[in-house]
Amino acid sequence: MDTVVPLRRNAAFQLLWIGGAVSQVGSELTRLAMPLLVLALTGSPGWAGVVAGARIVASIVAQLPAGVLVDRWDRRRTLIAAHSGQTLAVAVLGALILTDQVAIWHLIAAGVVEGVCWAFVGPARTTAIRGVVPLEQLPSAYAQEEARNHAARLAGPPLGALLYGFGRAVPFVADALTYLVAMICAVAAKVPRRPAGQQPDAEQLPAARTGMVREVLEAVGWLWRQRGLRAVVMVVMMLNLLGSAYLLPLIVLVGERGGTTFNTGAVMAATGIGGLAGALLSERVGKLLPPGRLTVVFSTVFGVSIMAMALPFGSWWPMAPLILFSLGTPAFNVVINVVITRMTPEAMLGRVDAVMSTAGFGLAPLGPVLGGVAAGVLGGTASVAVIGGALLLTGVAAGLNGDLRRFTGEAQALV
Repeated sequence: MDTVVPLRRNAAFQLLWIGGAVSQVGSELTRLAMPLLVLALTGSPGWAGVVAGARIVASIVAQLPAGVLVDRWDRRRTLIAAHSGQTLAVAVLGALILTDQVAIWHLIAAGVVEGVCWAFVGPARTTAIRGVVPLEQLPSAYAQEEARNHAARLAGPPLGALLYGFGRAVPFVADALTYLVAMICAVAAKVPRRPAGQQPDAEQLPAARTGMVREVLEAVGWLWRQRGLRAVVMVVMMLNLLGSAYLLPLIVLVGERGGTTFNTGAVMAATGIGGLAGALLSERVGKLLPPGRLTVVFSTVFGVSIMAMALPFGSWWPMAPLILFSLGTPAFNVVINVVITRMTPEAMLGRVDAVMSTAGFGLAPLGPVLGGVAAGVLGGTASVAVIGGALLLTGVAAGLNGDLRRFTGEAQALV
C-alpha cells in the first residue's frame, strides 16, 4: 500500500508554491510602482488607468485560448514559457527605465505581454497542482496558496513604495528577478507534462481532431451541465463586479470622515490582515458547510459587511467589517478551487479553469468605473451603502436558488 507523502514534504508542490509566492510579491511591488511611474512620466491619472486596463483586457482576451492550449500542449513547458515571457517583459521595461528611454507605450506593451502570460500561468498552475498533489490534500494545498496570496498583498505595496524611493527602476528589476525565480522553480518542480496516462497521440488529446472554438464549447457545455457549479459562477461574477466597485467609494468615505492618507492605507490593509488570518482557518471553516450553502453565507456576509462600513462610527470603523468578511474569503476560495479541481475531467481542466476565470472576472473591470461614478454622484458613504445592499441582494438571490443550496461539489453525469 502506497503511503501518501505529507504536503510539506511534497517537493514539487512546495517548489511551485515558492515560485508563486516570490513572483506574486514581485507583482505587488509593481502594482503600486507602476501608477507612480505613469504619474511621474505623464502627470495623468487617466494614463495610469489605461496602463492598468491594458493588462486586464489582455488577460481576459487571452484567457480562453490559453485554457485550450494548456490542455493541448506540454503543461510543464507552457508554465516555464509563460514565466519566461513575464521575466523578459519586465526586465526590458526595467532596462528602459534605467536608461531613461521609457515611454508610455512601453508600459502599455509590457502590460499586454504580462497579461497574456498571466492568462497561461493561471490554468497551467491549476493543472500543475492537480498533477502533483493527491486529491485528498487539495484543501491543504489551496489553503497554503491562499496564505501566500494574502501575505503578498499585505507586504508587497509597502515594499514597492520603499524600493521606488531608491529609484524608479528598482521595483521593476526586482519584479523581473522574482519571475526568474518562478521560472527556475517551475523547471525544478518537474510537473507532469500531461494528465496521467495521456500520451501525445492518445485518443483524448483533442488538438488533432477539433478546433479551438469547439474545445472551448466542450468546456462550456460541461460547466453548463453542472447546475450547482454554474450557479456558483453566476454568484462569483456579481461578487467580483461589486467587490471591485466598493474600493473607490471606501477611499472617499474615509476622506469624508477626516481620515488621513495613512488612515486610508491602514483601512485598505484590513483585507490583507483578515485574509491572512482567514487562510490559517480556511480548512476548518470550509468543512462546516457544503460549497453551495457556503456560497450563500459568504455572499450574504459580504453584503452585510460592506453595508456596515457606512455606519457613522468614524474613519477607522470600516476596518472592522473589512476584517470580518476577509476572514471568510480564503475559506470560500479554497472550497471553490478544490471543487473545480476535483470535479473537472483532467483532460479539460485548463479549459474549464479558463472558462471559470473569464466568466467570474469578465465584469470585474467595470467595478471601479461603477464605484467611481457612484462616489461622484452619491458620495462615499451612500455609495458604500448602495453597493453593500446590492451584494446583500446577491446573497438573497443565491439563497433562493435550489440548485445552489443543494450543491455538494459532486459532478453530474454528462448527458
